[in-house]
Amino acid sequence: MEKIATRAAFGEAIAELGAKYRNIMVLDADLASSTKTLKFAQAFPGRHFNIGIAEQNMMSIAAGMAIKGKIPFACTFAIFATGRAWEQIRNGIAYPNLNVKVVGSHSGIMTGEDGATHQALEDIAVMRAIPNMKVFCPADAYETKAVIASMCEDFGPVYLRLGRSAVPVLYDEKYRFKPGKGDVLRDGTDITIFAVGSTVSRALSAAEILESQGVSARVCNMCSIKPIDEDLILESARKTKKLFSVEDHQIIGGLGSAISEVLAEAGSGIPLKRIGMHKFGESGKDEDLYRKYGLDAEGIVRVVSG
Repeated sequence: MEKIATRAAFGEAIAELGAKYRNIMVLDADLASSTKTLKFAQAFPGRHFNIGIAEQNMMSIAAGMAIKGKIPFACTFAIFATGRAWEQIRNGIAYPNLNVKVVGSHSGIMTGEDGATHQALEDIAVMRAIPNMKVFCPADAYETKAVIASMCEDFGPVYLRLGRSAVPVLYDEKYRFKPGKGDVLRDGTDITIFAVGSTVSRALSAAEILESQGVSARVCNMCSIKPIDEDLILESARKTKKLFSVEDHQIIGGLGSAISEVLAEAGSGIPLKRIGMHKFGESGKDEDLYRKYGLDAEGIVRVVSG
């Protein structure tokens, strides 16, 4: 199966869209080779800015560009974007509802050998708590490109969460992303597994294992975490009665929490088991870490079958 990193797809997409949207500006915190914006820099050197290791300044500069009618993409590692520059994002971008796109690469324990300090596991939680902020986390390369195209057409602040390692290709060029909508990649009648980002392919693999054990699993890709697809969540709850969420993120404040809020406010009475991180990560190969922390297909199956 072909694998492409979502950060690599972002680099290709932003370079392609740079020709269509002459007001796209790309800002980097001295990480253009990691965030894959070098192709944009080569094609549009006058619209690429290396701000250096000064993430707070980068967000404030992006806010100024947005005020002047530009579409700035402020790119860095997720841990620095959502941690170090959170105040600037909250007060300087989201509060005035400016058209700034914050791109956080190297999210989750998939960041691997960089270790716990660089593995953003709280970014979804802190970003979705900010009013006006949308939060998207694509599952593969084609969804990444579709999300970025949508972001360019839609006004307002967005946090785009990307991963370091290559992930299986699940879609094709025909795929169209709709904010606030999830996608049923596999239907089932016994359980529903809601997944996001790098865990979507793992959830699909888990569903295949479960099918061999006589369990029919629905798998929903929840790329749009905020706004979230309330209708799909409640429809899945009515259909399968048993729900699970899986994410490369702390279970507090992430996808599982967002789904739980929908279920609770609707008075559904349907329980949800959250699969994710309960602690800081550690340095190691991404696949080894996924295995250790139960985010691989077998780990998902253990929880579902437990």
